[in-house]
Amino acid sequence: MRIILLGPPGAGKGTQARRLAEKYDCAQIATGDLFRAHIKHRTPIGLKVEKIMNEGKLVPNEITISMMSERLDQEDCKNGFILDGYPRNVAQAESLDKLLAEKGIKLDAVIQMEVDDNLLVERISGRYSCGACNEGYHGKFKHPKVDNVCDKCGAIGQFKRRDDDDVSVVTARLKEYHEKTAPILPYYESRGMLKTVNGMADMDDVTAQIEAVLKTSGAHSC
Repeated sequence: MRIILLGPPGAGKGTQARRLAEKYDCAQIATGDLFRAHIKHRTPIGLKVEKIMNEGKLVPNEITISMMSERLDQEDCKNGFILDGYPRNVAQAESLDKLLAEKGIKLDAVIQMEVDDNLLVERISGRYSCGACNEGYHGKFKHPKVDNVCDKCGAIGQFKRRDDDDVSVVTARLKEYHEKTAPILPYYESRGMLKTVNGMADMDDVTAQIEAVLKTSGAHSC
């Protein structure tokens, strides 16, 4: 399985990517996680990224694609991978195409998680997660079975909310997505690779929709 999951911030890409990665023994790859890992381990890329981010600048595409190239060569990607929210613009999509061609890798599908902006703001502003295992919850849609106790790992009182889940921040991020990332949808659609699922459905329903796409593409057998 070699797929890209696309959609606005908060659409549920990370949750779906984790589910798929666990079920099909593939690697989940999110650039934000890669940046943080490189910074934490003080790698040459991490030092560059940290300096750029501290200056409030965007990480250049050549650094991101170099980091992605290194990641795709790791052992856990041999059985496939799920790119979680990457690429973010047409330039990155073109760079990724070139990189994959050089490595002899063919994408199975690009899956867009389509959402309603207004409902998405409600979804994001109410979410929180376990600080111990990162399991996601929501004030309206998904409560832990026992108050203040994580269903997945049993941690007590470890729940947290992200600062960028504030309504005003979410609205700004959605605006940026529509201006900068959404234009890559026609890019993949023109190549016959884009598939769309209803990202506003129940999590299990979204998973089922994605798996139906994978079955059609043959990616589920990887």
